[in-house]
Amino acid sequence: MIEAILNYRFLQYAIIAALLSSIVCGLIGVIIVEKKLVMMSGGIAHTSYGGVGLGYLLGFEPILGAFIFSILAALGIGFIKNKSTGFSDVVIGLFWSLGMSLGILFIGLMPGYPPNVTTYLFGNILSVTSFDLILMVILTVVVLLVITIFYQDWKAHLFDQEFTKILGKKTKLLENALLILIALTVVVLIRVVGIVLVIALLTAPAATASLITKKLSLRMTYSIGFGLIFSLVGLWISYVVDIASGAVIVFFSILCYVSVYLIVRMIKKRKSILSLKEGLQ
Repeated sequence: MIEAILNYRFLQYAIIAALLSSIVCGLIGVIIVEKKLVMMSGGIAHTSYGGVGLGYLLGFEPILGAFIFSILAALGIGFIKNKSTGFSDVVIGLFWSLGMSLGILFIGLMPGYPPNVTTYLFGNILSVTSFDLILMVILTVVVLLVITIFYQDWKAHLFDQEFTKILGKKTKLLENALLILIALTVVVLIRVVGIVLVIALLTAPAATASLITKKLSLRMTYSIGFGLIFSLVGLWISYVVDIASGAVIVFFSILCYVSVYLIVRMIKKRKSILSLKEGLQ
């Protein structure tokens, strides 16, 4: 495998893509899990498929179309959320369905044979191009800078929104910014695990980290580490066995989450039994 990495550029690109996706997953995934925005993230991700179809129809990079549609979906959801106190999953479902239907419609309008959109739907980290990588680097840097610069604001907003308002922070601005960051993260992940599987990679590393620590900075750090491990192991397995990388990465990440959950639960149960025995003595 190491020799192959040194000889094949597509493997080098795949490893860089795994690192970049792990960074954005670690940072944004923790916030998504804490704020319970998993379904909203899925809505933004699936809406981006309309941009993929538009890119194919008009002849520009589909990933740019996904970027445009993701941003529009984030802004649209944010606008409706701010205007409506009765915001529900219905709106997310509508965006979700609209994006997928537009993608299918745009691709259906193309002359000749339709393109293979499997890599955008289910991901293929081994097919990442230099253009994809450049876009991923730019978006990752943006996400990293925003989270780092406004880290204390995010921390206050996550755990005590009322206190954040007392401090005079604009909570709606933070929420809208978060939606845009989710959109950027979705674009980074599309080429790694695909639109359909984005939710799993967004949540699995963060959820696994939350089982180990409750401190925000450590959760983000552990989440980045877990994301990198999941991506690299999934990449290695998919390369050796020659199967879809996105599915392998997601399957391995969920398997690891379940394993860590069971281990942590056993440890807590053992501690409670020991403390109970000590109390009886």
